[in-house]
Amino acid sequence: MEKRLKCYLSFIDKKSKISMSEDEKKELRENLLEQIGFFQHERFIHLIVTVTFALVAMLSLIMICLYENIFVYLILFMVLILLFPYIRHYFILERGVQKLYQYYDILFDPFDELK
Repeated sequence: MEKRLKCYLSFIDKKSKISMSEDEKKELRENLLEQIGFFQHERFIHLIVTVTFALVAMLSLIMICLYENIFVYLILFMVLILLFPYIRHYFILERGVQKLYQYYDILFDPFDELK
């Protein structure tokens, strides 16, 4: 997903810098809104997974305080190994979607309709 997001950001960056007709802008805006929807869905799913892993990590820490068992340490270690890549991936998705919002604002000038 990271590669797809970077490719789409590169594509939309190139497209937003060239001059386009109103029909081309409208088509690009529609495509951009569709892609934003896809990436928002992906971002939401990864938020749920990341929060779940963070909660499991916190519960593991509480369990370590209550029952000093080697298996609880092992669970915490495994969860932390997975949690950091999830946080990184969620951060990339969040930043990418925010950039897509900025490109949408560039392409959509609400004052164009008043002219």
